[in-house]
Amino acid sequence: MENPDEIIYIKRILDGETNLYSIFLERYSRTIHSLIVRIIPSKEDAEELTQDTFMKAFRKLDTFKGECSFSTWLFRIAYNTAISATRKKKIIFPFIDDSMLENVSEELMDTVFEEDDNEHRLQQLEEAISKLNVEEKTLITLYYTDGKPIAQIAEMLEQTPDNVKIKLFRVRKKIYVLMTK
Repeated sequence: MENPDEIIYIKRILDGETNLYSIFLERYSRTIHSLIVRIIPSKEDAEELTQDTFMKAFRKLDTFKGECSFSTWLFRIAYNTAISATRKKKIIFPFIDDSMLENVSEELMDTVFEEDDNEHRLQQLEEAISKLNVEEKTLITLYYTDGKPIAQIAEMLEQTPDNVKIKLFRVRKKIYVLMTK
């Protein structure tokens, strides 16, 4: 759905055709759930937070200005909802000293993300990702799993594209350290 179509649907929903909101639910629910389930360890909590995201978006639909795509706006709500949930649950993430990251070369770090059918290695990768903090998981999920471009991720997370690139670089190093510990 292109931005003009989204705006037309939003105007119609705000004018009372609330059943049209199901278009957004069908289009984005899997993607939003996929993002949240990577941030929140519990599948039940992730399902609830996905519903909360869509309810918040529906209640705040009149604040959508069309300055970004609806999906970007919705992802921002999902991300903030997931962050709030992790704060409430006080999820603790492992600390990795910066000196450990400095010793990881780009070549070593890239080996983690090479295509590989080795099930053990894929399991290690998933385990390492599960130990990342909320922002790190989100960056990895949006970039590698969802294939979102850096510019869109930056817009979703309200950061600069350069900042997103730097953080992705550091997260890849961190994943390498977590996998090889």
